[in-house]
Amino acid sequence: MTDENGWLRLLGENPGHSQWYIDRFRKLAESGADLDGEARLADAMAPRGSRILDAGCGTGRVGGYLAAAGHDVVGVDLDPKLIEAARADHPKAEWLVGDLSELDLPGAFDLIVCAGNVMTFVAPSTRVEILRRAARHLRDGARFVAGFGAGRGYPFDDFLADAATAALTPDLLLGTWDLHPFTRESDFLVAVLRAA
Repeated sequence: MTDENGWLRLLGENPGHSQWYIDRFRKLAESGADLDGEARLADAMAPRGSRILDAGCGTGRVGGYLAAAGHDVVGVDLDPKLIEAARADHPKAEWLVGDLSELDLPGAFDLIVCAGNVMTFVAPSTRVEILRRAARHLRDGARFVAGFGAGRGYPFDDFLADAATAALTPDLLLGTWDLHPFTRESDFLVAVLRAA
């Protein structure tokens, strides 16, 4: 198994990948596609005006929705081109270039959202550290929610074991962002975690 960041590997293989990704989601939005499922769940989990971290924010589609809904949003992604698109498309939030394995932001968050299969792109050696840093950025009683699909090199049981190592414990496991229950047969996991 390779121990490199999957997004950086994609960029190394295809330097135009970031622009393709930006264009793809802009076209989907223009066509009326529903791109807000993750953000709707996050919005329901946080009182209005909450401070929310969009971890691995990409083009800002989740954090942008949350900022428009009245939350104080900070988004972090390691791809400067995606951050540039987030700033252009969603100016109500704060967008920062950064590596989640080195996350060190001032203040704490009421909710951290890590959508879009982000945890399957990070280098395997950084997974526990990313989860530890997320846990340290949570206010008392706050939650971290991550979602990703099966078959992406990060078995769900491994993720939950890494979360436990990082002092995060499950509050709720779902099989989709629209609240279907998680089962052993689920091909997607949405894990709502809190600091242990």
